[in-house]
Amino acid sequence: QVQLVESGGCLVQAGGSLLLSCVTSGIAFSINAMGWYRQAPGNQREWVATITGGGYTNYADSVKGRFTISRDAVKNTVYLQMDSLKPEDTAVYYCNSRNRYTGTEGWGKGTLVTVSS
Repeated sequence: QVQLVESGGCLVQAGGSLLLSCVTSGIAFSINAMGWYRQAPGNQREWVATITGGGYTNYADSVKGRFTISRDAVKNTVYLQMDSLKPEDTAVYYCNSRNRYTGTEGWGKGTLVTVSS
């Protein structure tokens, strides 16, 4: 059973930093691309960043240069380091996994990040 559990969300002031974590189980971590998505109130869920099993990364323009995605194959965990946070980064952040061979996806339940101005 695929399980993705996010943590690390909280209230932070603009300009601050947060580290989100997503612990996975039930997946072959090395063959899954891992991603972070977010959904702000009243908005659709949007893609934030992706890291492949080989370590290639890609970012949405809105977070490029401020956020860093990484993964730990020993801990089966993916991280999102968020720096220079802005109020518009306020959202529920979701972890996503996608099997590179089957396309099977998994989702976490999300963690709330609130950035105050």
